[in-house]
Amino acid sequence: MNKTLTKLKSQIINKAYRKGEFILSSGENTDYYIDMKEVTLDGPGNLIVGRAIYELIDKWGVDAVGGMELGSVPISTSVCIAFATNGKSVKNFVVRRETKRHGTGKKLEGDIGPNSKIVVVEDVITTGGSCKKAIDAVLETGAEVIGVITIVDREKGGAKMFAEMGLRYQPLFKISDIKESM
Repeated sequence: MNKTLTKLKSQIINKAYRKGEFILSSGENTDYYIDMKEVTLDGPGNLIVGRAIYELIDKWGVDAVGGMELGSVPISTSVCIAFATNGKSVKNFVVRRETKRHGTGKKLEGDIGPNSKIVVVEDVITTGGSCKKAIDAVLETGAEVIGVITIVDREKGGAKMFAEMGLRYQPLFKISDIKESM
């Protein structure tokens, strides 16, 4: 494991992992929760996340990075900054949970479209349902999704769904990686 991922794993264990009784967006009850916003909305954590994903996708030929509001926003922004600090450029986009009812009425904010090569990012993936909504919105623009990245995969079916969709899927960590280090 490289230095960036080692630092990120420590951030997840110390800031994001919680034991208790929780209900996930999938409706599933669980005895732990990964609150990645404790890492992605913190300056040093956000910097590490951006660097880790940049190091992973730098050679993928990516035009834009983004995903569903809210979880993807700090992630995709930090990835764009990591590209910029390395003299490269990628665009950022956000898929709204609901189509905007005023102004331009957009569901997707950002300059992507036909022939754009997109990576969808997410903080934590369980079944992949939320991420699928972002993928569908991206595909409606005519862009191509070339990969899905998550910080933590809860190992509850997301990987299988992305494989069935024929998408490259790369978690930075699986929940088993986190739990074995605790």
